[in-house]
Amino acid sequence: MIAALDIGGTKIAGALVDRDGVLVLRTRRTTPAQEPADAILGSVFEVLSALAASPLWGRVRAVGIGSAGPIDLAHGTVSPVNIPAWRDFPLIESVARHPALAHRQVMLAGDAVAMTAAEHRHGAARGHKNALCLVVSTGVGAGLVLNGSVHHGLTGNAGHLGHISVDFDGEPCPCGARGCLEAIASGTAITRHALALGWQTPLTPDAAGVAAAARAGDTAALAAFDRAARALAAGIAATAALIEIDIAVVGGGVAQAGEVFFEPLARHLRGYAAMPFLKGLRAVPAELGPDAGLVGAAVLAGAGVPPLATVLVDGNR
Repeated sequence: MIAALDIGGTKIAGALVDRDGVLVLRTRRTTPAQEPADAILGSVFEVLSALAASPLWGRVRAVGIGSAGPIDLAHGTVSPVNIPAWRDFPLIESVARHPALAHRQVMLAGDAVAMTAAEHRHGAARGHKNALCLVVSTGVGAGLVLNGSVHHGLTGNAGHLGHISVDFDGEPCPCGARGCLEAIASGTAITRHALALGWQTPLTPDAAGVAAAARAGDTAALAAFDRAARALAAGIAATAALIEIDIAVVGGGVAQAGEVFFEPLARHLRGYAAMPFLKGLRAVPAELGPDAGLVGAAVLAGAGVPPLATVLVDGNR
């Protein structure tokens, strides 16, 4: 049994996960994202304490964490964009101080890398030695599978497709670059572009509302999804040309739009993946849904990870 945490800007989820990727116990707390660092850690400890209260806790041999990033595996720290108080926050060392974790290894990965591990072991990327897995939601995160293994990179941020430029003359991105994929293909960007094109929404505007309008034939909503899909296709095709992936697995809230998203994505992918060795490239929906982060954190903790990504309770790296 592995204990898993999925830490994001809105919620901190926890679960006990068995070897088949089944969540046999789960709990969650709202992330107090605007509070001081210790208050946020306190919510993480509440989740861990709820898991440790289970009679199954004695079977837990490790703890896996998937966190919003950027992360730094070399130092076990995280700096989530949407949790301001956590800048270079020592997450592994802090979590390892929880009394229930005595002698259990703690492992850290970015949330998109955790999703990648889950889809590769139990989901749509099963059987593929080289794959790209994406989370397209309020942002765009991604992870890579290379030669059959999840690829973390030097800092744990490898495959961060959301911040490659697909528009050299595009708008400045908060990351400091210009024309980033995230600024065009995220759910936030889709909503913003639909509104700019004249989409009229009766409710609070969001990507789900744009998707509903697109399914009803609204031209502004359809154009917004087409633009996002085109940008995403360009990024996927560029990644495939570089490392010869043959599948891109797309999850997150935007992927829930269904065919109004995947139809233009497939169409544009055929245009950008033009080289003969890219003809078999496909983009498919993720299979594991919102539990992917927990399942993937458990997969990585159960399989073992690079030494720099782990720490024991006694402080030895």
